[in-house]
Amino acid sequence: MATYSKVSLQPTVATSNQGVPIKVAATTSTGTTIHTTGTSASIIDEVWLYAYNSSTGPIALTIQYGGTTAVDNDIKITIPSLSGLTLVVPGLILTGTGSVSNTVYAYAATANVITISGYVNRIS
Repeated sequence: MATYSKVSLQPTVATSNQGVPIKVAATTSTGTTIHTTGTSASIIDEVWLYAYNSSTGPIALTIQYGGTTAVDNDIKITIPSLSGLTLVVPGLILTGTGSVSNTVYAYAATANVITISGYVNRIS
């Protein structure tokens, strides 16, 4: 039977953000690291991400899901100004390859105005 646990985003395999929003500082790829899976291909991370835009205008945000190849890994969304949290990754799954981890990155049109909050449902 599978075991589910809710965990904080892990910008690195060994370090958690402890639930604190992650500021998107990057404006080009490779973006700010948001979450890194473990190396196991059998442990599934169900990733939920929400973005907040503190600027006075809408900002384009790119989530690089599992890699940094344009189009293949990109999720692009415009985050409205000062409107609370916007769902940007709705529970998509990501695993390691069996020998290396996979990573979620983010970059925005303007640095340091978007924060990413979220969590992972880890299924093992």
